[in-house]
Amino acid sequence: MNVTWILRIESAAVGVLGIVAFLSFGGSPLVLIPALLAPDLSILGYLAGPRVGAVTYNLVHNWALPVGLALLAIVIGELWPLLAAAAVAAHVGWDRALGYGLKLPTGFKDTHLGRIGRS
Repeated sequence: MNVTWILRIESAAVGVLGIVAFLSFGGSPLVLIPALLAPDLSILGYLAGPRVGAVTYNLVHNWALPVGLALLAIVIGELWPLLAAAAVAAHVGWDRALGYGLKLPTGFKDTHLGRIGRS
C-alpha cells in the first residue's frame, strides 16, 4: 500500500469524524449539507488565475482552519465555531480522501497528493 492511500484513508476518517461531531454537537442535518459545500466557494479565486486560486483554495482547505475555529469556540465559549470547525474538517477530509489535495500554483488539478484524475 502506498503512502497516498494511507493519507486518503486517514482523511476519510477525519471526514466521518467531522460529520459525527457536527451532528453530535447539535448541528442541523439541513445546515450540514450547505456547510459541507461552502468551503468550495474558495475555488472562485481561480477566476483571478491559478496562483491566486491555489492560495484561496489552500487557505480554506487545510487542517489549521478547523483547529483555529475549534480553539475560537473554546476561547469565546460559543458553539457555532465548533460546528463550523466540524464541517470544515469533514469537507477537507472528504476532499483529501477523494484525491483533492492542496493546490499547486501550476493548475487546479495539480495537488500535493498528485494530479487529480490519476490514482
